[in-house]
Amino acid sequence: MMLLDELGGKEIVNLNNGERLGIIADCDILVDEKTGKILSLLIPERKIQFKLFTENNYIEIPWHTIKKIGNDMIIIELDHN
Repeated sequence: MMLLDELGGKEIVNLNNGERLGIIADCDILVDEKTGKILSLLIPERKIQFKLFTENNYIEIPWHTIKKIGNDMIIIELDHN
């Protein structure tokens, strides 16, 4: 079992290309209001951090792509450009 505050400092890494996507503490969580299930993580894109007032400046990580939650990182498997 893991508490939410224990997730905060973990880094999110893509298994497919080794890319470091961000820290879980910087993410938003998309939750299904009817079921309460977590649908995805929304990670701010670092590449466009200086663009203000833009839409879709995040990477959406579907919850089912999470493969492993370790001591220091969360491993996901995601194909994206």
